[in-house]
Amino acid sequence: MENFTFQNPTKLIFGKGQLESLQEELVHYGENILVVYGGGSIKRNGLYDEVMEHLHKLNKNVFELSGVEPNPRLTTVRKGVEICKRENIDFILAVGGGSVIDCTKSIAAGAKYDGDVWELITKKEIPKDAALIGTVLTLAATGSEMNSGAVITNWETNEKYGWGHPLLFPKFSILDPVYTFTVPKNHTVYGIVDMMTHVLEQYFHKTTNTPLQERMAESVLLTVMEAAPKLLNDLENYELRETVLYSGTIALNGFLQMGLRGDWASHNIEHAVSAVYDIPHAGGLAILYPNWMKHALDENPAKFKQLAVRVFNVEEAGKSDREVALEGIEKLSAFWSSLGAPNRLADYDIDESKLDVIADRAMARGEFGNFKTLNRDNVIKILKMSL
Repeated sequence: MENFTFQNPTKLIFGKGQLESLQEELVHYGENILVVYGGGSIKRNGLYDEVMEHLHKLNKNVFELSGVEPNPRLTTVRKGVEICKRENIDFILAVGGGSVIDCTKSIAAGAKYDGDVWELITKKEIPKDAALIGTVLTLAATGSEMNSGAVITNWETNEKYGWGHPLLFPKFSILDPVYTFTVPKNHTVYGIVDMMTHVLEQYFHKTTNTPLQERMAESVLLTVMEAAPKLLNDLENYELRETVLYSGTIALNGFLQMGLRGDWASHNIEHAVSAVYDIPHAGGLAILYPNWMKHALDENPAKFKQLAVRVFNVEEAGKSDREVALEGIEKLSAFWSSLGAPNRLADYDIDESKLDVIADRAMARGEFGNFKTLNRDNVIKILKMSL
């Protein structure tokens, strides 16, 4: 393992009825609260009214920013920053999924920055301060409720970047599986793919002597794969929603990456794809990740074989490491397809016409990938494999 220091300051409040904790948490903060949410699903399922009731009982001054996009955009972040500065916002509450939380984190940083928040997102400047945030999660997917990262799209320039800072950890996150009951089947599938790729990105690394981290990662994958098909046939099953919701948090709250550096190349490529085409992030990952695996296979066939055997029950007898590994990759892709995830870029009407543009966006910060370093030619190859 590599030397490491670990700290996760987010207070996780998990389970049925835990929204009742909101008043207890918010009483510690200021009077001006900005509530950030998306397209209106929290109004349809009643969560909006419940949150507002708690806020009004505390006599908070409530401001709202609605309409956060599935791939949250810089323009929306800037609107939130403007509200925070104009209204002297003391605390920002994200109510929604990972996109809402990512937008909220970026607003929090911009609220305490004198320049344009895009300078922080593109890492030209480092935040020195940030507004405090909390979350009420409604979607099992990104893990953003218990980490300090965010992904923001600048649609005007077709740029999409992941960024983060320790100042952006939520102070608390409330996770009640009941509020994920109304997530439709397709978005449930996207969430499952997203959390699985988060685990896989951390699984493929070059650090030696990480048996516990690998077994933990494998257990998350196996747990999600066991629950996912059942959940898609019973979307209001509390125990299944509970299992998947907790798995999404564990997948990206830092627990699986202690002492190692995951790869994350596939995420970088997908950010470039959805910056140009605005497709669902996890839909892009379902297509790209197996093809990245095939491209990176020869970097360490034994690692891919280990995944194939331990997670996908591939038989080893009479096969080379490479053959076992390839069979595991195909089983992963087939599993995602069985859930209803796409497996070709053509499923989103993406052809070769803008592959150069996508590759340029992916290479904006130079070569990338901690397990296998990718250059522009590699990116083009993976994209063509994915068509």
